[in-house]
Amino acid sequence: MVKKKKQTSDRPLPSKEEILTFMQDAQGKVGKREIARAFHIKGGQRIALKRILKEMSEDGLIEGNRKKMRQPGTLQKVTIVKIVGQDGEGDYFANPVQWNVQKEGPLPVILIGEGKEHRGSPPGVGDRVLAHIDKVDKEQIGYGFVARPIKVLPRDKQRLLGVFQTVDDPTGRTGGEIQPIDKKQLKNWFVHPNDCSGATTGELVAFEITSRGRSSIPRANVTERLGNPEDQGLISLIAIETHGIPNHFPEFVLTELSHLPEVTLEKREDLRDTPFVTIDPADARDHDDAVWATRDTSPDNEGGYVVIVAIADVSYYVRPGTALDEEAQRRGNSVYFPDRVVPMLPKLISNDLCSLREGEERPALAVKLIFDKGGQKQSHEFSRILMKSAAKLSYDQAQAGIEGRADEKTAPFVEPLLKPLWEAYAVVQKARKNRAPLELDLPERKILMDENGGIKDIITPDRFDAHKLIEEFMIQANVAAAQTLEQKKTPLIYRVHDQPSDEKIQGLKDFLATLDLSFGGSGPLKAKLFNGILSQAKGKEWEDMVTEMVLRSQSQAEYRPDNLGHFGLNLARYAHFTSPIRRYADLIVHRGLVRALGFGEGGLVDDEIDQLDELSQQISDFERRAMVAERETVDRLIASFLSSKVGSDFKGRIAGVTRAGLFVKLDDTGADGFIPISTLANDYYIHDEEHQALVGERTGERFHLGQRVDVRLVEIVPTAGAIRFEMISNGVAGSAKVSRAPRSRIRKPSRHKSSSFKGKQRGSSKSTREVSNFKNSDSEQKSGTSGSKKRAKTSSTSKKDAKRKGGRVLSKRKPKEG
Repeated sequence: MVKKKKQTSDRPLPSKEEILTFMQDAQGKVGKREIARAFHIKGGQRIALKRILKEMSEDGLIEGNRKKMRQPGTLQKVTIVKIVGQDGEGDYFANPVQWNVQKEGPLPVILIGEGKEHRGSPPGVGDRVLAHIDKVDKEQIGYGFVARPIKVLPRDKQRLLGVFQTVDDPTGRTGGEIQPIDKKQLKNWFVHPNDCSGATTGELVAFEITSRGRSSIPRANVTERLGNPEDQGLISLIAIETHGIPNHFPEFVLTELSHLPEVTLEKREDLRDTPFVTIDPADARDHDDAVWATRDTSPDNEGGYVVIVAIADVSYYVRPGTALDEEAQRRGNSVYFPDRVVPMLPKLISNDLCSLREGEERPALAVKLIFDKGGQKQSHEFSRILMKSAAKLSYDQAQAGIEGRADEKTAPFVEPLLKPLWEAYAVVQKARKNRAPLELDLPERKILMDENGGIKDIITPDRFDAHKLIEEFMIQANVAAAQTLEQKKTPLIYRVHDQPSDEKIQGLKDFLATLDLSFGGSGPLKAKLFNGILSQAKGKEWEDMVTEMVLRSQSQAEYRPDNLGHFGLNLARYAHFTSPIRRYADLIVHRGLVRALGFGEGGLVDDEIDQLDELSQQISDFERRAMVAERETVDRLIASFLSSKVGSDFKGRIAGVTRAGLFVKLDDTGADGFIPISTLANDYYIHDEEHQALVGERTGERFHLGQRVDVRLVEIVPTAGAIRFEMISNGVAGSAKVSRAPRSRIRKPSRHKSSSFKGKQRGSSKSTREVSNFKNSDSEQKSGTSGSKKRAKTSSTSKKDAKRKGGRVLSKRKPKEG
């Protein structure tokens, strides 16, 4: 039998330049097969082509896998884009789905045009669109590219993200493994060498789950490379990508910065000679508020004070309907991570033009507040001003100065500026005590970063009167803003905090009864009732536990166009006015004041008024998104910080009790970790919801909320911020018996071996691995309110829909008001 010779081509192989030209002009996806077909490469020449493509990939000329390649920094003729917003003229704009900012530069911004091939509903924000891409003259239309839609693609059900690690597959080829970033999905996914898309160790990647045939094992396919958090020293990149937080300002937005209006004294009061002072954290870069106080010289207000609060006039620069405004609305707020800030506004505005810098003239909205000797506000008046801050001080400097320890910078300002402010604050404090807002003393930990993006230290900053002074004056200014807009019948966005629900109140009462604590008398529900509870617990061993339960009983504050009052502050009306640099709600209030008081340009427009309901919900959602992202980043940073201390012992307290196990918060770092019930030894444990405890069925030994414990760190997944502890302490001795659960629900947790992070998922192979002791544990509800006693189950059987509730994480910048 004669063997056929392999077909070979006499055509020369294409040069790298010819391959790049073909990729640029191609009308569809480009892979090795398409290149071979275009250049008539057959037989043995395919091996040579593979070698050329590998060299091009190593040189950074192309990226992707054999099925889909592209030239970095360029857009293919047909590509997938995602619509991310609308410009000032109402036109949609998009970014390419596949783009690596770190390697390819800023994201291209693409105008969505009309597509003759597209049939059906027009695309909108959030849609992924397959489109023809045309390069156009940016000088003419403000965009460098126009996309002509071909097809609107189905929306992603869920964007899967993870951290890529290079590993060798059984054949010796270099593949990969994707490590989890979600505490609720602690699985590692195998990536075939052909599906890595050029990802390197440590990169954050988007991926999809694929399988080859009915009986094949699911595995991951890298679809997008998002950058390396470690290379950037920015672990917050994970949260930014996970939650879709806008992180880059489109070029057409930045272009508007060169056309901002000049500031004049027209319709402004000249307060440049008033010696305002800014008091902020030492590391603050934007200073959006300044204060000044003096005794009231009016004979009708003996012992009273005049306080002026000046807030940066962002509304003068960021006008309704502009690209800057649309982008600020799309962000909703600045997000404060320990390793960086994702601002709501470009730095030229947030850190310069609207930052009330010492010695520099700045436009502002100011409110003059007049208080009587009892701290009651007698009147207030808003004005649009031009000011010049006399001093920039930190909280530490201001406090040290008022205590007689002024440094060289602070000393000249103690008598003329700081003492009148403290005197005015002492007066206002009288009214605050009579108002009796909720007084929750919650320590805030602060993470200090080193120059490489790692944790240098974790501290609990002191809380001085300087903090409380600024906080109270900001609250007074916020109240005045809400009152003025109501009086002028101008719609606004309120900051509302509803009273706790009946269900939460009953749950708190049941809990307090177990400690022989009284909730208080009958009558209207007021914040001072909770202060009474906190006072009863002061100095007791369960003080932390009571504080935690009072916090959990509260409703969540939100933004609404209708007024519900602010329960926590005990105020009938409240709005956010004092931070327009970092909160869009404040910017809306500023515009309302400009419109209502006839202050000139930059006022609220009718279109915004019509959208206040939708806008309020949107910025409330963005606020919650920011809180979650900040919390997750703190968890990841602390987990990374502790990763070298596995096996070490720590002191902490029980911060949550569930039927799956215990959540413990460490004293020194504030790290939150989980102790699965399967690792608690020597007894069967029953979840006593009423007492917030796990109780030994045989011994009566208890582990309860707020209990001080010693724990051992046994395992960590830094990319997910997941920490697992082992209990060292004994439970609190007790003889009380608890009711036995039905036999079918009894587990034997003390006899289970502790599963490690590398334990296999049941029914899976090496392609996916999960941390069985963490599965669903972080989403388990931390506390119950039904008062029933239930048999605790191991974490592997906890319900997937249980939700975690617990302590609230504050942002890096301490809020100055509620």
